[in-house]
Amino acid sequence: GSSLLRSQGFVDGRWVSAASSFPVLDPATGKELAKVSDCGAREAQDAVRAAHKAFQSWKCQTAKERSGLLRKWFDLLIQHKEDLAKLITAECGKPLKESLGEIAYSAAFLEWFSEEARRVYGDVVSPAAKDRRILLIKQPVGVASIITPWNFPSAMITRKVGAALAAGCTVVVKPAEDTPLSALALAELATQAGIPPGVFNVVPCSREKTPSVGEVLCTDPLVRKVSFTGSTATGKILLKHAAGTVKRVSMELGGHAPFIVFDSADVDKAVAGAMASKFRNSGQTCVCSNRFLVQSGIHDAFVEKLGKAMDAELRVGHGFEPTTTQGPLINIRAAEKVEHQIKDAVSQGATIIRGGKRLEGSFMQPTLLANVTTDMLCTSEETFGPLVPVLKFNTEEEALSIANASDVGLAGYFYSQDISQIWRVAENLEVGMVGVNEGLLSTPEASFGGVKQSGLGREGSKYGIDEYLDVKYMCFGGLTL
Repeated sequence: GSSLLRSQGFVDGRWVSAASSFPVLDPATGKELAKVSDCGAREAQDAVRAAHKAFQSWKCQTAKERSGLLRKWFDLLIQHKEDLAKLITAECGKPLKESLGEIAYSAAFLEWFSEEARRVYGDVVSPAAKDRRILLIKQPVGVASIITPWNFPSAMITRKVGAALAAGCTVVVKPAEDTPLSALALAELATQAGIPPGVFNVVPCSREKTPSVGEVLCTDPLVRKVSFTGSTATGKILLKHAAGTVKRVSMELGGHAPFIVFDSADVDKAVAGAMASKFRNSGQTCVCSNRFLVQSGIHDAFVEKLGKAMDAELRVGHGFEPTTTQGPLINIRAAEKVEHQIKDAVSQGATIIRGGKRLEGSFMQPTLLANVTTDMLCTSEETFGPLVPVLKFNTEEEALSIANASDVGLAGYFYSQDISQIWRVAENLEVGMVGVNEGLLSTPEASFGGVKQSGLGREGSKYGIDEYLDVKYMCFGGLTL
């Protein structure tokens, strides 16, 4: 995959160096994988200008032409999936099987939006006055700044960029400092697909340069749209920046997903769903189950079976080892956070049923806690690690009240075989996505996004492209009919 391993920024169709570089590390070993150009405010401004210039012609291409280019880009991702997956495992640490899954998911957004590109419809509206005709047309908003996290280094980019390019927008991507290599590989394949210079730009930068680059991308008057996936705290900073020039904003922020198991649930299916939802990417996804609420009648059976499933299925190791299911956390800080949550819970009376220990570097033992209460940190802040805290509850009302007592609401999951209960709980959970007897729900054709402080807007689905479109009203008057 040497041709896909790029270490410079990508602006206006050219690979550009910056004054300095920053290291990209293997989270499993801490060893350096590459040195990448450390773009600053100047490179970010250059990229915005390039995107603005390219927008003038890109918006005039037909939807069919843009659709064809996105389709070619999709084909190239599939063709190079092994090399792209190796880059993800190297820089983000997830097991290779999951990285291959991410590339399939990442490519699927390009496929979906290549198809949606041709389905951006306006309206012809019946007028109140006889001498006029009313049309509503949709037009691309302009340059979009795309700021993405490290946990899905490829798919978080295509989910936004696929929609933006389909709509006729051009983009500047700022990938997470931990995982810029996947973004730069996407740029290489975009060029091979024939996407014109300036339409897709990437400005990688270090943690130190991130605030100044982020500020340019959210305040430059030529940028009309900001789409961000990351923490709620950072999202609020970017929203403040974007307010100054009243930009369109999409925010996909933190979650704190409840996973509720009711007495009527099929325990084996609930355990399988919990394993999939919690331990994918070692618990480092924004839709990972964070709080496990289990009804008293089924509680002991669930905890026992989940412990056994953890023993049987989970293997901690380097992502390139074929038996690994649990790679490292992204860095030492991430492991320290999980360790802190476990110590806090134990100090307040929680029992460790499995795991509980920090391993070398940023590795963490998958951990199961029982006797958890709502006073503990793990039930009030997102974990982003392989920790399962189980709270026992008695009634449906109690479970909903605990689940909804959060200022975020991204995903929620529950297992039940009572049809009336399924409708009640699905409608009353304060989240943007609900998994009913299902632990993995992300897919390009469905909407992705949250309520409350989990964000603004939706990605994927037929709604994802609307985030990059303005509606223009055209009134044809003075007609003699």
